[in-house]
Amino acid sequence: MALKHHIINQWQKRKKVIIQLSFLLAGMLILSFTIGKNIIYAENPGLYSFALLNFAGYLFFLIMPVEALVPFYLSEGHTAVTIIIIAVSTALLAQLLDYTIGNLASHKIIFDLIGEKNYLKAEEKIRMYGLLTVFVFNLLPLSSPIIVLVAGMLKLRLRKVLFYSFLGLALKYIIMIYLFGTF
Repeated sequence: MALKHHIINQWQKRKKVIIQLSFLLAGMLILSFTIGKNIIYAENPGLYSFALLNFAGYLFFLIMPVEALVPFYLSEGHTAVTIIIIAVSTALLAQLLDYTIGNLASHKIIFDLIGEKNYLKAEEKIRMYGLLTVFVFNLLPLSSPIIVLVAGMLKLRLRKVLFYSFLGLALKYIIMIYLFGTF
């Protein structure tokens, strides 16, 4: 019986590593086909690549530091207002997807994707601080997609989750652009 349990445990660990590597590969492919393509062909990166990268960065299974994209795209001559609108709208679309997956998927699937420990930490934060957690995690460069996923699992009201996400995201990007002096 112990051998069977050991084999199952090993398979679960391998499955988690395979899933994580698949997500890493997906992120690398997205980067390659957007900014990487622009660099190879010596083109200025367009807003389409910014939108795609920002959207992907707010999916719970592709953790990317999308905040670093803002100064890069501003330096390419894109306007601050356009960057804010695209960043906030694509982030909200991705978070809507995160919330929906959290709302519909089983705990087992989510635990396989993000780990039970990450889920429990996010759940604890939400239970302690409520929707303020969603606001703060969107305002700061923290893992807001996982918080929104867990909010969906906890069946929090979608409208309120998206409202607090919007406030945090809008404020974050306004502050970032103000700090870079292009507003």
